[in-house]
Amino acid sequence: MIETEQTVTVGCDIDSTWAYARDFQRWASIMPGYQSCEMEDEDNSLWVLKVGVGAMVRTVKVKVSVSEWAGPERVDFTYKLVGDPVEGHGSYLAAPAGSGQTAMTLKVRIIGSGPLAPMWEAMCGPVLPKFARSFAEQLRDRIEEFNGAPAHDADVLTAPVRAGMIDRLISWLRRLLGQA
Repeated sequence: MIETEQTVTVGCDIDSTWAYARDFQRWASIMPGYQSCEMEDEDNSLWVLKVGVGAMVRTVKVKVSVSEWAGPERVDFTYKLVGDPVEGHGSYLAAPAGSGQTAMTLKVRIIGSGPLAPMWEAMCGPVLPKFARSFAEQLRDRIEEFNGAPAHDADVLTAPVRAGMIDRLISWLRRLLGQA
């Protein structure tokens, strides 16, 4: 099991932050290799992501279920890769941070199973915080854009670096799980 917690400050009040964050289809669209998000109902969705290394490309399906909607302050969710020994859970937490801002925290836990799980978790441990941080920053940027808040100039400059890191993470995970 590996886990991380990442907090970013959103330049919008908590209600404006929630107006965007309450839609899980928007979360799916930020994921690398996003193909689609099918909503089964308000709490359950299937995210389809295309991941790969070079010419080797694979479509991954992720079942995401919201276990508790307590917005605008909290959403708890679980997820499972269809056909792969990976699952987990997480939380979205939000709290007013003064001056019309919101402290947004994403908590993520990944649980691998099978014979490669200990090695996979040992190697992914250092990468998960970076991936989660990048995701939280992208979510923050989309929330601010949705609400007309000013962009974060430093993040615009590092966006290609983050995207490359995410692609490398996905490629590495696929090789590790023997799916490349």
